[in-house]
Amino acid sequence: MKYKRFEELPVWQVGMALAERVFALTEHKAFNYKGDLRSQLQRAALSVGNNVAEGFERGTTQELLTFLYIARGSVGEVRSMLILCERLPYFAALKSQISDLKSQAESVSRQLRAWADSLQNSDIKGPRYLSARSRAGEEQHERASAFLEKLKQVQGKGAKVVQP
Repeated sequence: MKYKRFEELPVWQVGMALAERVFALTEHKAFNYKGDLRSQLQRAALSVGNNVAEGFERGTTQELLTFLYIARGSVGEVRSMLILCERLPYFAALKSQISDLKSQAESVSRQLRAWADSLQNSDIKGPRYLSARSRAGEEQHERASAFLEKLKQVQGKGAKVVQP
């Protein structure tokens, strides 16, 4: 599947889910008066999805890769702060939530790494490098794929369609 918007990207979606959970966790009173920990944890979590979005919007594979690694660094930052929270006594009541968030952050990190690995082995330079001719060819391919998919649906409903 080819993604046209960053909001469609599964890794962006899980990054945003991580940020939502971090924001919910940091509303707990244990984060009151702990210096900048709440803010830093929130900013690092938010940075994950934002960097995926920015890299995607840049239009080149190389820039996307750069931002995926920055996003991965932000996930590492989130995990590091969560580990600190586990070690501090005033977060004891949140131990289970913190552990779950660490697992979620590790999953996001693995997904970012897998996507980055697949992009590094790709010959695709990115949409910024597409010419008018290659864009037209891509659009034609997409229309043909959509037509074939519709044909399969029609065949699945019992209609007989003769394929060339």
